[in-house]
Amino acid sequence: MEKLNVRLIIEIMGRPADHVKETLNTLVMKMAAEKGIKLIEKIYHNPIPVKDSKDLFTAFAEVTLELESLMNYFGIIFAYLPSHIEVISPENLVLKNSELNELGHRLVQRLHDYDAITKNAVMEKEFFSQKLQELAPDLLNKLISLPPTKKPKKKAKKKS
Repeated sequence: MEKLNVRLIIEIMGRPADHVKETLNTLVMKMAAEKGIKLIEKIYHNPIPVKDSKDLFTAFAEVTLELESLMNYFGIIFAYLPSHIEVISPENLVLKNSELNELGHRLVQRLHDYDAITKNAVMEKEFFSQKLQELAPDLLNKLISLPPTKKPKKKAKKKS
């Protein structure tokens, strides 16, 4: 199969702005260092403040890569979760059924991994809810009855 040329956008958010900038560069360079991936071009955009936030910043990079295979393409998608990805060339792809089978197996494995993580998180939540119910049923009932946007108010300490 011939090589793929792709353009993608990687976005990150964090604080402070210098850390966001440094982390974005580290992420792009890590991607470019992977086997079967060649960095063609990178354009960084400076961090800007996130609206309605006091100290969060967001930044993005436009990256053009040459990939040796569709495995590299899907590897980039799963590992780096770009906000946009576009295949520039080739216009048409010829795919062997063995390549498609391997892609399918990796996709299914990733889905099984995520499913296991989700099931584990649900079980842990249920376990901790049950323990909280056993140890502090009044507190749990108060937490459950609160509207989702409100947090419990701290009681003011009495002055002696």
